[in-house]
Amino acid sequence: MVALVRNKELHGMRSTVRQLEDRFNRNFGYPYIFLNDEEFTEEFKEGIQSVTNAPVYFGKLPEDHWGLSQYVTEDKVKEALEHNRNRYLYGGSYSYRLMCRYQSGFVYKHPLLQNLDYYWRIEPDVNYYCDIPYDPFKYMRDNELIYGFTITPLENSKTVETLWEHTRKWMIENPDYLQEKSFIHWVVNEKAMYTRCHFWSNFEIVDLSFYRSEAYESYFQYLERAGGFFYERWGDAPVHSMAAAILLRKEQLHWFEDIGYRHPGIGTCPNKPDMAARCVCPPNTNYMYRSHCNRRYSEVNNILKHQALELAHMPDRK
Repeated sequence: MVALVRNKELHGMRSTVRQLEDRFNRNFGYPYIFLNDEEFTEEFKEGIQSVTNAPVYFGKLPEDHWGLSQYVTEDKVKEALEHNRNRYLYGGSYSYRLMCRYQSGFVYKHPLLQNLDYYWRIEPDVNYYCDIPYDPFKYMRDNELIYGFTITPLENSKTVETLWEHTRKWMIENPDYLQEKSFIHWVVNEKAMYTRCHFWSNFEIVDLSFYRSEAYESYFQYLERAGGFFYERWGDAPVHSMAAAILLRKEQLHWFEDIGYRHPGIGTCPNKPDMAARCVCPPNTNYMYRSHCNRRYSEVNNILKHQALELAHMPDRK
């Protein structure tokens, strides 16, 4: 279980770990890895270690993983931050863009993650509402799953204005990376318009061979050169989701419906009686059963490679 977290978020991180221990990890003892762009304080380390008996590792980010991309200019980034400051949440935040870029293309390259086959991303100040009596990592492995999620919201279109444009160009230039079938129709409709549906990546359980693959690295580097992490505000959630949709099949994805979860802003809990019996959820915590993107996830299916490429070649419709 891996978190990118700051020293000042100790209280929220302790809350998350305590819930994970109570709901799941006290029976499994999986290690925690905490990453920071600064050195962790002793207060932070001791505060985390006091709420779990599981192994805990603390790491600082390599300097070349956290900073301005070589493909953008400082002046243009400053202009973009000022232009977007009042257009959307974190529109003027440089540090938020660093975080999104890091989570998109660097977190799985950290030395502390090199021996991991899977990771479960965790964050401070979230809630886990349900007991998890089984091992999600083993479930992923046994069922040959690549990407697991809990919540599927819509992205703010202003933050990803050219993400699909650059994605389609990458697809056209790199058709050999595409599978014979993919789930692209979840993120792009039949008119080749970006649906803005994405997996909320503050919770994701992932087979790291996906992020380490040549195909994903090629895609990330293409986006990196485009500059959208800084000039727009491409989030790691839409980037991960776009990559999963164009590079994976639907049967390689999994909605952890039975894991009730809340990140500030959105919460969801299972409504099936056998699942709900393991949960204590606030009233009306049922986002996924109202989610447009979850309905779309249920309705659409894989399409063939040549159909995906036809979508990529279709004229842009805005």
